[in-house]
Amino acid sequence: MQIFHCISPFLVAICTGRVEDLASSPRKKSEKIYADLLHFYSSCCIIHLVRQTDTKMMKIRMKIKESIVMAKMRVLLAYSGGLDTSIIVPWLKENYDCDVVCVAGDVGQGEELEPLHEKAKKCGAEKLYIEDLRKEFVEDFIWPTLKAGAVYEGKYLLGTSFARPLIAKRLVEIAHKENCTAICHGCTGKGNDQVRFELTIKAFDPNMQIIAPWRIWDIKTREEEIDYAEKRGIPVPVKKDRPYSMDRNIWHLSHEGCDLEDPANEPPRDLPLICKYPEDAPDKPEYVTIDFEQGIPVAVNGEKMDGVKLIKALNKLNENAARNGVGIADMVENRLVGMKSRGVYETPGGTLLYAAHRNLEEITVDRDTAHYKDQVAVKFAELVYNGLWYAPLRESLSAFVDVTQKYVTGTAKLKLYKGNCIGAGVTSPYSLYMEDIATFGDSGEMYSHKDAAGFINLYGLPLKVQAMMKEKAGLEK
Repeated sequence: MQIFHCISPFLVAICTGRVEDLASSPRKKSEKIYADLLHFYSSCCIIHLVRQTDTKMMKIRMKIKESIVMAKMRVLLAYSGGLDTSIIVPWLKENYDCDVVCVAGDVGQGEELEPLHEKAKKCGAEKLYIEDLRKEFVEDFIWPTLKAGAVYEGKYLLGTSFARPLIAKRLVEIAHKENCTAICHGCTGKGNDQVRFELTIKAFDPNMQIIAPWRIWDIKTREEEIDYAEKRGIPVPVKKDRPYSMDRNIWHLSHEGCDLEDPANEPPRDLPLICKYPEDAPDKPEYVTIDFEQGIPVAVNGEKMDGVKLIKALNKLNENAARNGVGIADMVENRLVGMKSRGVYETPGGTLLYAAHRNLEEITVDRDTAHYKDQVAVKFAELVYNGLWYAPLRESLSAFVDVTQKYVTGTAKLKLYKGNCIGAGVTSPYSLYMEDIATFGDSGEMYSHKDAAGFINLYGLPLKVQAMMKEKAGLEK
């Protein structure tokens, strides 16, 4: 009788035809459910409750078996189709005996996404989601960072950094939808992306299990990854003679690894896939105009765009800048985990947007706000780079930035020539630049040259007093 008391919830579920409810319970309970079902099934066999001749009990037994199968662990994998994530699918199945659901976030990779469905299936995935995140990426991540003027260590326009939090947020949402108990990523244990993914996962589901193969498996090099893939018949997008790690989205393309790991090496001539090198750019300059409203780009060369069309605006800017050799950044950066790393980034359109936005701010933002905003930009970039997009401080800084952008409306003109992006004029209905005051001539009541004498006397009074004290005390000046 004790057995029946222990298993009564399961008997009720089975008899009412709701065994599937047991299997689809929150996944953190799945292991207990699995064990209980096994115990129930064994108990039934022992006491001969399940007999081959009993049709009713045979159906019960089959439902129990189906439920046990359904309780199998499910893992959601952040999938790019690259070398790392391609081999992780079979690795998960071999080491966790689990079903794998893959998710690829479309942040503007383009043609890279087309073959992913077939590729994920060949790798052993149950299904693949390709989520169109382009509009959200541009409007909720790129524009706020652009408005902040955030650049990491003076060069990096944060292309990978602010894409990861968006993708990770969607991973959590689909993990809940698919009843996955764990989320897996292919980030290395030496990189920044592991932090960006995991901090975001923690922000949206603090109880979600995280699997990071690079931190636990025996594979140590990209060559070993390639061997692992080839043995299992998995196509890989790299070759042993050129195993660069690349990340592409609508904002940029990054290159790391291989010969780039030695800072003494100049990047090979065939490395850039978007930009031309300056020496290969046209000999004639090209002009581009960009219109902004409250710090947000709204038109390129007079063509107004909104919503999804802003994405196309970026692509158009990429073409303009790329053919003129603008947008290549070669840098040795300081990773969050403590080491220095060399990366080559192609961000042609972003380089133009930053330059145009900066030029427009020069005439629309007052001195004290502009100088303080420069300090905020450094901190903003650090937060984004370090994976803290959803931290309260980043959100607070964005609120400050939004206030500074109230009057950043107007048009900036740029001249592109041989890798240079040069300001060629800027206008705004809210310009703080007044020619009558700025002119070298007399501005009358607005500003008299004579006024400067009194200003300098007062402004320089502390320095004058300091010098007088040293003179009186006989100290060296």
